[in-house]
Amino acid sequence: MHFMMSMFEPAEDFARRTGAGDYWPAWAAYSAALREAGVLVGGNALEAPETATQVRLEDGRARIEDGPFAEGREQLGGYYIIEVATLDEALAWAARAPCAATGGVEVRPVLEM
Repeated sequence: MHFMMSMFEPAEDFARRTGAGDYWPAWAAYSAALREAGVLVGGNALEAPETATQVRLEDGRARIEDGPFAEGREQLGGYYIIEVATLDEALAWAARAPCAATGGVEVRPVLEM
């Protein structure tokens, strides 16, 4: 089964992306572990929430707004698509994500079409 793991991070973690420290090495190690286990299908980090642009149709016309949009304390920072046999396996990988300690990871099955 394919699962999408959406990585949510607080603003403080987004700020750590530009400085020296353990932010990127932790993510590199996590990505390497997924690859070495043979479960990584794909994924990407996303730019900061304020770079987002959203389009909604209202009365048949496009309304374009600049982000950020979420009202929570965490913002979407990136995602991974993994292939594992069970939800429990996907949850175990999610628990190992660097952002699990300060933000959260949403795990969702990919709708196979």
